Amino acid sequence: MKSFIGIVAAAALTHIASAHYIFQALAPGTAQGIVYEYVRRNTNYNSPVTDLSSNDLRCNVGGETGGNTTTLEIKAGDPFTFTLDTAVYHQGPISIYMSKAPSTAGEYDGSGPWFKTLDIGPDFSGGQAQWTMKQQYSSTIPTCIPAGEYLLRIQSLAIHNPGGVPQFYISCGQVKVSGGGSASPSPTALIPGAFKATDPGYTANIYDPSFKSYTVPGPNVFTC
Repeated sequence: MKSFIGIVAAAALTHIASAHYIFQALAPGTAQGIVYEYVRRNTNYNSPVTDLSSNDLRCNVGGETGGNTTTLEIKAGDPFTFTLDTAVYHQGPISIYMSKAPSTAGEYDGSGPWFKTLDIGPDFSGGQAQWTMKQQYSSTIPTCIPAGEYLLRIQSLAIHNPGGVPQFYISCGQVKVSGGGSASPSPTALIPGAFKATDPGYTANIYDPSFKSYTVPGPNVFTC
């Protein structure tokens, strides 16, 4: 009987783990990429981060340094794609951030300033919120940022459970940007610190009939 209970409990835990998602690949262009080639491997599988004061908000649990992660060489202005193990299915915004490493991306812990390059919020044009929930998200490296090595961070903020704690699904890729310019990206924010428990975009009730607008938490998007 004990063995049977143990099997059932293990199966339940496996189901819970598989109920989430993780950004696990980064590639140039629109390619699917190789799992954890350019993305730092996390140690909490596909569980979310929920503590707004935690350093794990930077690159997920276990992502403090690059370990065996390879750094992708990419030109400023070139496209890239993040791929998940399964499509995002929790409502909420998608954001992409970058932070320049003092030396190499592989050694950088993300404690410096971050700037945001993309927000994907809800589309209200049909009368109610429609979220972009996919298995791949593509964007481009800003054309004007200085050459160098960066952490490239993607974030899904799940706000599907009003009254519950919002969930961050995060991964960091490592990139070496060539070309570019001399812009000083702004505004910037530190992580943790970029997100507040009082941010309207963090506390929003997406099922409320009055939910007709939305501001993604964090700094404004930097553009060249």
